[in-house]
Amino acid sequence: MTTIFDASFFKDHSQQIIATVLVIIAFLVVRLITNSLIYKFGKKSDFSQARINLVIKYMNMFITLFACVLLITVWGVEGERALLVISSIFTVIGVAMFAQWSILSNITAGIILFFSFPFKIGNRIQIMDKEYPIEAEIVDIKSFLYLTQN
Repeated sequence: MTTIFDASFFKDHSQQIIATVLVIIAFLVVRLITNSLIYKFGKKSDFSQARINLVIKYMNMFITLFACVLLITVWGVEGERALLVISSIFTVIGVAMFAQWSILSNITAGIILFFSFPFKIGNRIQIMDKEYPIEAEIVDIKSFLYLTQN
């Protein structure tokens, strides 16, 4: 049995080790560039720091997930076994947190609203309800909701 400290381990797995280092470097570079672009876009569009940080957090989670998939591929984990583990994890998450899927769609909508910025804090909006129309001022913008005040 070889351990990580054996010279034969490095010799046998040199391509995977080099690819892993490249994936990690690419992950860090892409994350840095993405964070920088989102930060600049948010500041240029006059968004609050909390909203910018929230979008950065969501994008970092997506980039990290993608890097993990790449690392699994690099190390040659059998596709069937990886799919079995991933599908089992998603099944448990799906059953345990069924209501969370609506939150996921709200987070996605929040990211879309961040980049399209149809509203800013201080704008007045009108909510067209059949029985009770409301006109209010946007006080704060969260990840997937707008706080308003009459």
